[in-house]
Amino acid sequence: PTSPRPLNIIINAQKSFLQETSSQSLTIYTRHFPHPVFITQFKPPNKIVHIHRNREVPCFSSISSSCKTMADNNNNNGDVKLIGAWPSPFVMRPRIALNIKSVEYEFLQEQFGSKSELLLKSNPVHKKIPVLLHNDKPICESNIIVEYIDEVWSAGPSILPSDAHDRAVARFWAAYVDEKWFPNVRGAAAASSEEAKNAAVDQLKEGMALLEGAYVEISKGKDFFGGEKIGFIDIAFGSMLAWLRALQVMLGGVKLLDEEKTPGLCKWAAKFSADPAVKDVLPETEKIIEFAKLLVAKIKAAAASS
Repeated sequence: PTSPRPLNIIINAQKSFLQETSSQSLTIYTRHFPHPVFITQFKPPNKIVHIHRNREVPCFSSISSSCKTMADNNNNNGDVKLIGAWPSPFVMRPRIALNIKSVEYEFLQEQFGSKSELLLKSNPVHKKIPVLLHNDKPICESNIIVEYIDEVWSAGPSILPSDAHDRAVARFWAAYVDEKWFPNVRGAAAASSEEAKNAAVDQLKEGMALLEGAYVEISKGKDFFGGEKIGFIDIAFGSMLAWLRALQVMLGGVKLLDEEKTPGLCKWAAKFSADPAVKDVLPETEKIIEFAKLLVAKIKAAAASS
């Protein structure tokens, strides 16, 4: 049409509004009583505009009237609880994902050294955290939970890539972090001999070199593995940063994040840690060191008694 056609939407508190269009140019005007506060233009096609407001929002498309709208009930989509513990990097993953999606949730913390009845009931197979409870239905395993969050609360920023190959690559590196890289963090922290510790550190350094190469290739010069925004690999590896920094201190200043050998990861780690969805989730290094000492002592005591 030659003249703009208004589309008025009433947006309730804590809900989101999505405006999707295939037009070449879209101008969104929003008015939050008593003053207009948001005016923006998007020229690339197929853009989605995500607006949080609590008032009537007039939207005008100056080129195309073929728009569809939908309300995203991110904070009204049932009961969301997360069973976990603050030091666990695997629990940090769904916490970051929920923050990215702006989903409100209740954090049910497990006590160190014990398993609650709710945890055992919710995850009877592995009996491990984290467990996401969505309308009392449990979802287990950290990366599976992150994928579930991305799919269920799809209106928020995407975590997994839209391209099938890129998704496969993201899952590959997330699995690498869990299966190949992180076991050496445990090995270095709990090593019973200098030889075992050095072997674990060497494996960690080799892994950091691989992850540096992956970051350079996948990020294509942008801030994150996911591009301009935090993605699946960022969450999988970034959740380990607090433990990585603690380990460097515990090992007497061993450099795993090295400005010379892993410059890309050093910049990435700073950006990731400062992101609003992340900064209140990653514990301080000192707190992780204190917890790690307790954990290592428990592991060594168990090994000595067996």
